[in-house]
Amino acid sequence: MKRLTLLLVGALTLTTSVSAQKVLGNGQVSGSLESSSIYYTPDKKIYNEENARPDDRFGSNNYIKVDYTNGRFSAGVQMNAFLPALVGYDAIADGYKFYLASKYVQWRDENFDILVGDIFDQYGNGLIFRSFEDRQLGINNSLEGVRASYNFGGYVNLKAMYGRPRLYTEYSKSWVRGADLSISLAEIMKASAITFDIEGSYVNRYQSLEQADSYWKDIHSSTAGTPNELTRLQYYGIKPNLNMYSGRVNFGWNGLSVRGEYVGKGKDFVDQEDPYQAGWASLAEVGYNYKTFSVMGTFRTLRNMGTMIDNYAPDGPINECGGNTINYLPALTRQYTYMLANLNPYQVNIFGEMGGQVDLSYSYRSKSNRYRYWNFHANFSTFYSLDKMYHLGDKRQLFWRDINVDVERQWNKKWKSLLLYSFQDNMDHQAHIFVGDVTHKFNRKMSLRVELQYLLSGDDESEWDGMHSEGDWVAGLVEFSLAPHWSFYVQDMYNIGQSKTHYYNGGFSYTHNRTRVQLSYGRNRAGYICSGGVCRYSPAYSGINLMLTSSF
Repeated sequence: MKRLTLLLVGALTLTTSVSAQKVLGNGQVSGSLESSSIYYTPDKKIYNEENARPDDRFGSNNYIKVDYTNGRFSAGVQMNAFLPALVGYDAIADGYKFYLASKYVQWRDENFDILVGDIFDQYGNGLIFRSFEDRQLGINNSLEGVRASYNFGGYVNLKAMYGRPRLYTEYSKSWVRGADLSISLAEIMKASAITFDIEGSYVNRYQSLEQADSYWKDIHSSTAGTPNELTRLQYYGIKPNLNMYSGRVNFGWNGLSVRGEYVGKGKDFVDQEDPYQAGWASLAEVGYNYKTFSVMGTFRTLRNMGTMIDNYAPDGPINECGGNTINYLPALTRQYTYMLANLNPYQVNIFGEMGGQVDLSYSYRSKSNRYRYWNFHANFSTFYSLDKMYHLGDKRQLFWRDINVDVERQWNKKWKSLLLYSFQDNMDHQAHIFVGDVTHKFNRKMSLRVELQYLLSGDDESEWDGMHSEGDWVAGLVEFSLAPHWSFYVQDMYNIGQSKTHYYNGGFSYTHNRTRVQLSYGRNRAGYICSGGVCRYSPAYSGINLMLTSSF
């Protein structure tokens, strides 16, 4: 607990000291600090031999970023400190770690841009390449190298990159290079009323076959007569270079938008049983909006698209963290913020799936009172196996289905309510989820929000495995806000089916200018934490959580 207090005091001191230094010469300095620390407390209700609290009850993830801008020139660095890493981030940093997470220098003018350092970028929809940072998921797969781009008169944009990707706290032994081209046919045709773009990308990952040989020898070290892996690779036609390409089209006109992408991928490591296979993916999206009405439909199919940074990393090519990946494969489903609706989110099947979602929204506004309106929203998503299953009578297996609708009503200046219903069905469970959310504003500064949730399970409770088939759940939240500084909340999620366990949490936050501090205590259920449709598994824990964010 002493370390938790010292960390808070030190962080606040650092924030106060640097916030006054915003101008350096003719340039501008900006930065941010983010810290999340947990003091883990004993809890016999959730800890067991397979899910034990860490030997050191304290964990802390910290990120400090500083950027400098002077005209067309910019530079920046980011330092990460795991003191040690929080539970669930074990693949990122095993124990204590302090390191330079990213750095860059960049020059840009009206048409030309060059960056040397750690690159964050995305080609198309990210199906073949996306380097990004998500601290909630513990992902930073930036590319250390060089990137350049050039815009030809607004008609053609070309960019290229080369470097080695970050793998957790180190850099991998693989190399990635690529190029992306975008041509605006609408600009060429002087058609200002429409957007019409043709785009394409190419990405190459190089990883020496000697790494594969060493990896397989370690796996089969106890197996007599294991053949040389280089011979095995030659049998499958595997080469050090993995090539991926993408073709895309984007069209927009008068509220209508159409996007499409097709991706091809060479032979790559898939799994140990049938290790080397080619991959492909296709994505189609159609949307339309008119005044307060909008509809969007997305459809995607993919096979063997789990492209790793390092196929032969010590922890294996596929892991729960998700940081060992070059591309971006989000779940095309509704992303919930309510506890019970997000209890068992969908995970993309990288080996083969087909499906998509349709999203509709409509808003009705009162012409006489701006504080009165209705918001209607409906969403449907479903995914199936790409191949037909023999044990299902030559039918595709259902991976996921979610049918949901919500209605938000602003009654007057003080009252607002929301009702949500969701039916979720996957291979492990079925659930009917009901949510009621009411907010009352006492005045311009004080407000009270109350959530009530119920999950009616269609599972067979006799098959409870600790995460699924737990039966029914209830949950509630009360949040009181005193703008602009204070917010207090208490919440509980209780399983009334099998485990009879409360997952409670309570705390407060204080915000001053650009600094926010939050202190909470509670018990957290094992499950998936999701951001943007990508998820990370987090084990159960109880503890005191201190979060600090600040920018200048």
